[in-house]
Amino acid sequence: MRNTKAFKEAVAQTLAELARRGVTLAPVTVQDTIERQITTVAERLGIQVRSAWRYFDASVTADRLAQSVASYEESSSEKDAGQAPMPPLDNPELALVLAGVPDSLAQTGGDLYAVIINVAVNAWVAGHIHGEDGCDGSRGPAGHDWEARMRTITEMQPNIAKWFDRDVWTAAVNDAGYAVTRR
Repeated sequence: MRNTKAFKEAVAQTLAELARRGVTLAPVTVQDTIERQITTVAERLGIQVRSAWRYFDASVTADRLAQSVASYEESSSEKDAGQAPMPPLDNPELALVLAGVPDSLAQTGGDLYAVIINVAVNAWVAGHIHGEDGCDGSRGPAGHDWEARMRTITEMQPNIAKWFDRDVWTAAVNDAGYAVTRR
């Protein structure tokens, strides 16, 4: 279905309608939604998929998607769900995680999935440095002492501030031979 002209036009129209409403969604989200809609219409009406396209309306689909996004944002903001606590921008551990991305890209040959896993694991481990209950094992020479951990990391990465400059980070990724661009 996704390789048909009707499908590609439906996605383009829906994305355009979403843009008019000021809503940005990943194309794959729109594609998945449209595919489910058309398949469901065909199944419920007992018709072929190609006949179900006559029931498709990009404007209605965009309205539903926009309502869904608004509903999610409203419910999330009320409870602060989905909002990770941000450390201060001069946090040495965050700088260390950011600094590792260009190296990780180079080491993995540009495997973005492996890089994301590396960052996620580092971030997860960083969340345990405060020594909350249930954390077993050592966190290095500083153990669970947050202040000591920050001093150790600062010594490892003396220029912390540079990793919070988007241009510096992008240049480091580019120097590793990679670029992250939007298609």
